[in-house]
Amino acid sequence: MSLDPAAIHAAEEKLDAHLREIIQWHFSPETGCPFWLDWARTNFDPRKEIRAFADMVKFPHFQDEWLRDLQPEVWVPAKYIGRPFNIFETGGTTGMPKQRIGWDDYKVDYEEFSGKISEEHFPRGGAWLMVGPTGPRRLRLAIEHLANFRGSSCYFVDLDPRWVKKVIAHKQPDQAKAYMEHVVDQAATILKHRKVSGLFTTPKLLEALAEKIHLYDAGIRGVFCGGTSMPPQYVRFIVEEVLENRIGFYPTYGNTLMGLAASVPLTSQDDFSITYYAPQPRAVLRILNPNRTEQLVNYGEWGRVELTTLTKEFFMPRFLERDEAIRRPPRPPYAWDGVGDVRPFGAMEKKIVEGVY
Repeated sequence: MSLDPAAIHAAEEKLDAHLREIIQWHFSPETGCPFWLDWARTNFDPRKEIRAFADMVKFPHFQDEWLRDLQPEVWVPAKYIGRPFNIFETGGTTGMPKQRIGWDDYKVDYEEFSGKISEEHFPRGGAWLMVGPTGPRRLRLAIEHLANFRGSSCYFVDLDPRWVKKVIAHKQPDQAKAYMEHVVDQAATILKHRKVSGLFTTPKLLEALAEKIHLYDAGIRGVFCGGTSMPPQYVRFIVEEVLENRIGFYPTYGNTLMGLAASVPLTSQDDFSITYYAPQPRAVLRILNPNRTEQLVNYGEWGRVELTTLTKEFFMPRFLERDEAIRRPPRPPYAWDGVGDVRPFGAMEKKIVEGVY
């Protein structure tokens, strides 16, 4: 189903207007943060040179070392000084993790996502269970806020993906398997003793949990899934075998730096290939030629994922994710490009350690 060109043009105009507002905010002394104000003094003033998203190529790629090496205070906008901030981590399998600070972005992102899941699969007031990374990760607060926003409470089972990746990298599969069983056992116990209708977890943990307990009979009606890559054949296995075509399945692509990209509902034409759409204009995903990152690839072609985040709390231009995907055209209700079959960058050329998340 193709979109009216007028809708695509309107989305482009909305993005450009939002971008100008965010640029003005982050590069004005009365509202901006120390990092970007210092950057503008030694490079250029984006308030004068960035008028549309097409101009963003003037920025270099955002470096994740800035989030590892610099103190969090350099990212505090002047308007937020004096407000304690959340500190969220991403990555960190080895060395210092990337850290993003924030205040309300995670609430806005997940309240917006709430409108994309159905009452049938996630009934308001029905309890949730999250089986995934808590601790310093934004996901913990975000999932609970989403449940609360829908009038629900949420149970939690913690998963430490850093430990899983570490033992796998050190060729200790028995430890990884034992830890996975430990996590799954806790989740199964909650499902046996508590009434839960909504579940958030990773695909691999979902599969393992379904081997322990019959999810539909346990009361699960909707599964919100994120984490490891999901090729079409695995998506089909989850939908048809694990969820028995009876439980709503909502794959998402997100991280601490972006927020949440929702997937469009699967149709027969998709053949179980998932396409995600960024929460534009707050975040923009593009699929680029990995060797010439100023160029988009053609629709239907693989390329590297680039993320730009545009909120008043956080401005991150042209960050190259460690993912690759297929560029997909706009599709209702989204009037901008999508990313399909996301997988780790270079997945066809090298062995990727994913663990359970």
